[in-house]
Amino acid sequence: MRESLSIWFFSGVLLLVYGLLIAGTGIYEFWHPPTPVPVLYQLHPAIWWGGIMTAMGLFYTVKFRPR
Repeated sequence: MRESLSIWFFSGVLLLVYGLLIAGTGIYEFWHPPTPVPVLYQLHPAIWWGGIMTAMGLFYTVKFRPR
C-alpha cells in the first residue's frame, strides 16, 4: 500500500524555493543597491529572511520526505 505524502513536505519545498529566491534577491541587492536606498537597508533583511526560510525549508523537506 502506498504511503500518503505529508503536507509538511510540500510546505518545506515551498519554503525552500521562496527562501532561495529571496536570498538571491538580497545578495543581488547587496552588490547593486537600489536608488533611493530604503530605511534600514544596512540590515539586509532579504538576506536574513531568505536564509531563515531556506534553512526551515530544507529542514522540513528532509524530515518529511517520502520514503
